[in-house]
Formats: sequence, C-alpha cells, structure tokens
Amino acid sequence: MYRTAASRAMALKGSLSRSLRPARYASSSAVATSSSSSSGFLGWLADKSSSSLTSLDMPLQGVSLPPPLPDHVEPSKFKITTLPNGLKIASEMSPNPAASIGLYVDCGSIYEAPYFHGATHLLERMAFKSTLNRSHLRLVREIEAIGGNTSASASREQMSYTIDALKTYVPEMVEVLIDSVRNPAFLDWEVNEELRKMKVEIAELAKNPMGFLMEAVHSAGYSGALANPLYAPESALDRLNGELLEEFMAENFTAARMVVAASGVEHEELLKVVEPLTSDLPNVTRQPEPKSQYVGGDFRQHIGGEATHFALAFEVPGWNNEKEAVVATVLQMLMGGGGSFSAGGPGKGMHSWLYLRILNEYQQVQSCSAFSSIFNNTGLFGIYGCSVSSAILTLLTMAFPIDWLDVYLKGYQSPEFAAKAIELAAKELKDVAGGKVNQKHLDRAKAATKSAVLMNLESRMIAAEDIGRQLLTYGERKPVEQFLKTVDQLTLKDISDFTSKIISKPLTMGSFGDVLAVPSYDSVSSKFC
Repeated sequence: MYRTAASRAMALKGSLSRSLRPARYASSSAVATSSSSSSGFLGWLADKSSSSLTSLDMPLQGVSLPPPLPDHVEPSKFKITTLPNGLKIASEMSPNPAASIGLYVDCGSIYEAPYFHGATHLLERMAFKSTLNRSHLRLVREIEAIGGNTSASASREQMSYTIDALKTYVPEMVEVLIDSVRNPAFLDWEVNEELRKMKVEIAELAKNPMGFLMEAVHSAGYSGALANPLYAPESALDRLNGELLEEFMAENFTAARMVVAASGVEHEELLKVVEPLTSDLPNVTRQPEPKSQYVGGDFRQHIGGEATHFALAFEVPGWNNEKEAVVATVLQMLMGGGGSFSAGGPGKGMHSWLYLRILNEYQQVQSCSAFSSIFNNTGLFGIYGCSVSSAILTLLTMAFPIDWLDVYLKGYQSPEFAAKAIELAAKELKDVAGGKVNQKHLDRAKAATKSAVLMNLESRMIAAEDIGRQLLTYGERKPVEQFLKTVDQLTLKDISDFTSKIISKPLTMGSFGDVLAVPSYDSVSSKFC
C-alpha cells in the first residue's frame, strides 16, 4: 500500500563540533565585554565569589521566549480535486517551510512497444532540459534563483518529475515543473549527449551484479510487458531520437494518467496555479494496462571472476491485493540479510533471519538478502546472494595456513560452494514456509516495517511521492492507519501460508559471474517441491 515508503535515512553530521568552535571574528564591544568578565570567570575557577556572573535561571533582557509547542498536533488534511479532463490534483499541508511538488504519470517501460524500447529511460535523462519556452540554461537559473531541487525517475509502471523549494515559491515551482513535462524541446544535441551517457550507464550495469540480476529475473520470469527492459537495450540507442520521444509522450502522457501531488502546499493555492496550466490537456480514455504473465525461467551469464551471484525469485500478488502485498513487505523485513561487512554500522541487520542463519554461519557467503519488486497486479519476492568462487579460494590457500583455511571454509573448499549457497537460500524459504519462524522474529519484523513507513513519511518528498503513486494505483490515498492495522493483524500462520503459496509457483532463477558450478534449473526447482 505504501509503495514509496522504502528505507531512506538522512544523517546530520558535525553539528556538535560546529557549535563548540569559537568565533573567529568579534566586534570590539564583544571583546571588551569578554575582557571585563574574564576575572569573574577566573575567580569562579579559584572559588572566589564574583558578582559579574549571572544566574542561568534569570531571563535575559530583551529576549522573548517562543510559544511552547502544543501537546497535540492535528494531522494534516489531505485534499484531492479531479479536473474535467481527468487529471488529479492532490495535496496535504505540513508545518515545514518548504514544499515538494511532483507530477506523476502512469507510464513506464511496460507501455513500450518494441519500437519504443528505451523511451522511458531516455525520458528520465531528458527531464528538465530545454523546453519550447526556456533554454536549459534559463531553466537552471530559474531553479537556482528559488533554491530549488529537481529530480526525475522512471520505473516499470510509473514516471515521476519532482521539484522541491520553499513554499513561498509554489507558483514558480509549478510553472517550471509543468513546462518541463509538457513542452520539452528535445534538441538534437541534448538528446545525443544523453544517449552517450546512457551507453556508459548500460555498460556500468554489468559492474553492479545485484542490479543486473534484478533486471534479468524480470526478463526471465515474465512474458509480456513486465519483461520489457527498464534500461534501454544497447541495440535501441541508434534508433532513439527526439521524434520518437514526442510520439511516445503524445500516446501516453494524457490527463487521465497524470497526478500532480504536493506536500506542504495549501490545496486551494495549488489548484489555482495548476488548473490553468493543465486544463487543456486532452481528455483521452485511459487504456488498459498491458498484459503480463508470470512464467518463471532461468538466466545465467558466465563472465568468470571471483564470485558467483545468484537470485531465486517467485511471484507474489501486487499492490491491488493489499493484504498479501503487506505480508510480502513484512516477510522481506523479517528475512532481511545484508553483507558480510555492515557498512551501516556495527550490528546493522544482524538480528534478521538470513543474517543469523546464513551470514553468521558461512563466511564464504559475502552477501545474502531478501528482495521484493511489487507492481499493481503482480510482483517478485526472492533471495539474492553472492558466494566466494574458486579464484578466491585459491588466493586464500596461498595467503593463509592450510589448517586455518580448513576451519574457515568448514569443509566447503571447492567451487561447488555456489551450489551450497543456493541450497542454503532455498532451505531458508522452506523453513519459513514450514513454520519455523517464532513470534519474536515476527514481532521484530512488524515493528521494523511500521517504523520504516512512519519515519519515511515524515519526509515531505516521500509524502508527496506516496500521494502521487497511490492515486495512480488505487485512485485514492489510503490512510496509513489502515496499513498499520493490517501489519498488526498478521500472524505466524499468515507468514507460513504466504511463503508456502509463493514457493509452490514456478521458480525464476538468475546467476552471474562464475556460474559453472551453479546447479541446473530443474535441480533447484525440485528443492521447493
């Protein structure tokens, strides 16, 4: 339900050290005051009384205290308006002095016919470039003038364009945002520059094994629209151009498939600015979502190297099945996992199921974590892992005494440990389905899920995104209390039944790196029978 409330965090660093640094400059009066009071301070250190010291309990002259915060703050009210052409405008207020505004479009890579493959990837990179009304330089200058920040993203089902600035600049924010989405110029030199960057980005994907495998399991697991690549195929780069993007946008960027969502903006003010800029969008009947069918499958790519990366995945229901989508979310939090080295600080993730039962027990496994990719009507849930290959074992044999190495490897000293790692991942899914999770594990996962959602919804940017994506998915924004209630009501039986149900479906399997020792698809599938 709360599909955008993922784990995001921000850290404030150095505030304490900054507050303790002495001022480098001072006025003459300040220096004089400091000198005259120094004897009092030294006298206090020597236990001598001094009348120059003022009690901290006494109020300062000419300084008025701010009013105290109220004991209870009313939640912000959510409002939505649908224009005659079908475009939705939604907002909620917040006490924050800044505002986040986004334009969300029900258009992603699933809407790409073969001729359009890669269009949404290129549209993401062409966001906030030159428009018919502004050059790119002018657009950048205007955003800088209001202290704004822009971003764009494309997924398989939706696209988003967002801008963030002080709420006093709402009219300017909306005008820049809508002009960038509605009137892109698609200048040849800008398009060609982004195509060159895309080519580098696609080449870099192979250096990110987990990202590469997430793409691969979608292509292998689905037949139809969800098998379309999220990244532009390299073969499509020579075909993509400005004219093709204009054709794709004319077909998919229609009013009924758009939502303007804002956090920190009065609804009447937002409506007053947005309506004149969008009321002329064509009122086109919304087309049904392209069909996708889960079929399962196997992908493997051998490039050698020092590790074997693998993913085991199964189909889960989509966001339109709220209860089971929430179960999948809690199950992912319960299984958790991570890397053998925690970059997020000591102990991060060490309480989770996969960390306790795989990463703590088998040092050959460099990483092991649960993942999910949930769409409107379907989704994937699985385990990603990375194990040491024969090349690493050879280096360890050369670097360390054999007796130490025997203990370290616990009897798995061959490249076939990739097969063992896959067997371990399969076993953990089977154990969860078999009811081996206890109430302590479930309570921790439920608390972590609720905490992640509530903390991230405190961000106005995530709140605006949540509004936009829920309206595209459900046509409404469901209250967060409903999500929390569903989480609280989950039982151990819900977890085991759900896991049993998904592992009874066809397996989707992917492997990358040193895959020579990866077992056959049928061999791995048989472990779930």
